[in-house]
Amino acid sequence: MTKTRTQQKYSEEKILEILNLIEGGKSVSEVGRTYGISTKTIYFWRNKYSGMQPDEMKRLKYLEDENARLKKLVADMALDNAMLKDALGKRPKAERSSASRW
Repeated sequence: MTKTRTQQKYSEEKILEILNLIEGGKSVSEVGRTYGISTKTIYFWRNKYSGMQPDEMKRLKYLEDENARLKKLVADMALDNAMLKDALGKRPKAERSSASRW
C-alpha cells in the first residue's frame, strides 16, 4: 500500500517562523524533520519569501490568486468567443436582396 502525503497549508506567519529558524542557524533538514516538511519545500519558501513581512506575503498570495482567476476568466472568454465564431461560420448566409444594392 502506498502512503500518500496530504498537502498542508501553512500560514504566512508559520512559514516566516520556519524561515527564521533556518536564518538563526538551524539546518534545513533539521527544521524539515521537526515540522514534517520536505527540504525542497523549505528551499522553495526561502527563495520565494526571503526578506518579506507577513503582510507582504499575504499581498503576494492575493495577487497570485487574482492572476490565476483572471487567466481562467480569459481562457473561458476565449473559448466562448471561439464557439461563437464557429457557430457564425456555419450559419447559412442570407441572400442579399437586390434592393440593398446600389
